[in-house]
Amino acid sequence: MGFPESFLWGTATASYQIEGGAFEDGRGYTVWDDFCRTPGKVFSMHNGDVACDHYHRYKEDVKMMADMGIRAYRFSIAWSRILPEGRGEVNQSGIDFYNALIDELLKYNIKPCLTLFHWDLPFALHRMGGWQNPEIVNWFAEYAAVAARAFGDRVKFFMTFNEPQCFVGLGHVSGEHAPGNIMSRRSVLEMAHHVMMAHGKAVQAIRSLVPDAQIGYAPTSNPVIPASDTLEDIEAARRAYFAVEDKPDYMWSVSWWSDPVMLGRYPEDGLKLFEKDMPEFKPEDLELMHQPLDFYGQNIYNGYRVKSDKKGGWETVERPVGYPRTGNGWPVVPESLYWGPRFLYERYRKPIVITENGCCCADVVSLDGKVHDPGRIDFYHRYLRELGRAIEDGVRVDAYFAWSVIDNFEWAKGYSDRFGMVYVDFETQERILKDSANWYAEVIRNNGANL
Repeated sequence: MGFPESFLWGTATASYQIEGGAFEDGRGYTVWDDFCRTPGKVFSMHNGDVACDHYHRYKEDVKMMADMGIRAYRFSIAWSRILPEGRGEVNQSGIDFYNALIDELLKYNIKPCLTLFHWDLPFALHRMGGWQNPEIVNWFAEYAAVAARAFGDRVKFFMTFNEPQCFVGLGHVSGEHAPGNIMSRRSVLEMAHHVMMAHGKAVQAIRSLVPDAQIGYAPTSNPVIPASDTLEDIEAARRAYFAVEDKPDYMWSVSWWSDPVMLGRYPEDGLKLFEKDMPEFKPEDLELMHQPLDFYGQNIYNGYRVKSDKKGGWETVERPVGYPRTGNGWPVVPESLYWGPRFLYERYRKPIVITENGCCCADVVSLDGKVHDPGRIDFYHRYLRELGRAIEDGVRVDAYFAWSVIDNFEWAKGYSDRFGMVYVDFETQERILKDSANWYAEVIRNNGANL
């Protein structure tokens, strides 16, 4: 496999999913704290009040990552732990926690990779309109500046947003995620516009305070895979991947969330489609969104195939009967980690970072006291082979973050879905390394040569 010597092997988590300590040391209430208390929204009314108790067990967790040979740890910080009201007074206890975590990572030579926002919006800002309030652009920049001042002397790898498609789309189009307020298309497009402006202003804030920072953005997508290697099918897949389509999940468009940030313009087909609902905006808005970035992150889990319709368009290829699926029913499509990075690199010409990739399995502690997860090993093996193939074919991929290092609170699924390479008994908080943790450690030691 063609992984460069400088390749960064990491793993990832998110604050609300693992930290717990939800009502300790001044942390403010969030939309997810509230959503979990809304009947019928989260599996079995689970919540992140304790989660993996990482807030108290971070030293144990970092040591565990070090034993696995993890070289980089992508974590998000909780906005409300640092700014309980989302703006204004800084909570020093929150700063102290993340400083301690960062120092512990550096003690083991694990690169801290900080995501500013992974869905846990302070409830105080939600009451003021959240992402629909244009002032949130300044609130987010203020938050970014606080983080940069506090951590930028040791953290040099920053990401602004994780999967805006989810916290806007699932939060306000389908209502599956917090805050669960289904809104009009005009309102949702307005929110998306503010998110991308907030991204740009946060990048400016970090650059001004941490000049040597590497900064990126981490949206998500389901790559489109050509049904064959013919030029017709490849071109059809490329067009399908970047198209903005009129469908119920319209917020999942790759180009809508990335063209303004990476190219400084909205995609033309999207502007035409959303013409009646588009908020008014100025050219300066797009200039703000389009800040120089060092890398382009992407969360990729699966994809689908298309073929050319011989008319300049495409046709979706039905999945075969009995197609492989993960423990939560997601399709297993290893080629998505080849075609996704390839198409994204061709379009945006920035180094690619796979900011999330992994799978849910029905993990149990066996009679021997161990957790055997051959399905997860096979998943990672197949996907990483495809990523290596993309690199060999000239796609610049700088890093890979496996999702996730540890079983955690899986949003609306509560604790019913396990994505971790480390098993967590949520009653006792015992951690058990699964077979996949040891397998991934070997991949890291060999820099992917054993794939």
